[in-house]
Amino acid sequence: MVAFVNVHRPYPEWGSMAQEPSTQAVAGIADHLQDLVLDCADVEEFLTELAMFSASVLSAGNEIFCGVTLVRRKNPSTVAVSDPRVIPLDELQYSFGDGPCLTAIRTQATVHAPSLRDERRWPGYCDAAWHEGIRSILAIPLPLEGEANAALNVYSRQADAFSGEDIAHAQTYADQASKALRLAVRITKLADDRKHLLAAMESRTTINLALGVVMAQNRCSQETAFKILRIASNTRNVKLRDVAASILDSVSQDSTGLTHFDL
Repeated sequence: MVAFVNVHRPYPEWGSMAQEPSTQAVAGIADHLQDLVLDCADVEEFLTELAMFSASVLSAGNEIFCGVTLVRRKNPSTVAVSDPRVIPLDELQYSFGDGPCLTAIRTQATVHAPSLRDERRWPGYCDAAWHEGIRSILAIPLPLEGEANAALNVYSRQADAFSGEDIAHAQTYADQASKALRLAVRITKLADDRKHLLAAMESRTTINLALGVVMAQNRCSQETAFKILRIASNTRNVKLRDVAASILDSVSQDSTGLTHFDL
């Protein structure tokens, strides 16, 4: 699903694209990206912020559009854009099965198409993008961990929109953006792992309480009580935790607390 929102966060100054960005400017970009990771509620929001911020930072004196493409299990998708006009441009590339962005992801190298009219590498896609008003494209890989890969797509309506310095600056920026993206993914994974751990702990607590009920009702050992729960789970084709929860519900509804567990 593509996220698109209006962003009003103040952006740090990168400086003129015709000049080498200072160490302070690069540090400011890195700090801002880290702040985005911490401030955004999830990866989807971070990616949207990243696309918007990228368009602001990489604007080389002309209007550009940015999008982030994610390839997972060989399936590309646009996960964030700075402008809705990016979406059909990305979809065109996916339909042709190749293009600057997909090449950048596959080769893990920056891809520059200075003029789509003169570009010979992806004739079908370049012709279609040209008719959409796009004249030049810059695609920079954003290395991730695991089986997924991503790239930052930069579209311009001007031919030869990106100079050698622009491309070098964009690569410096993409390095910082890639680190921030990997951090956002890790934080999300840790949050998901924590949720799963809490769910597992709650499930174990429910089962342990139910074992105590079965042991009291049947005057049996914990091992025997667990066998009873397992048999009930298999017989009814219900998860063990759900069987345990039903036992606790039956006990809570019985004021005497002596409801016998029946297989």
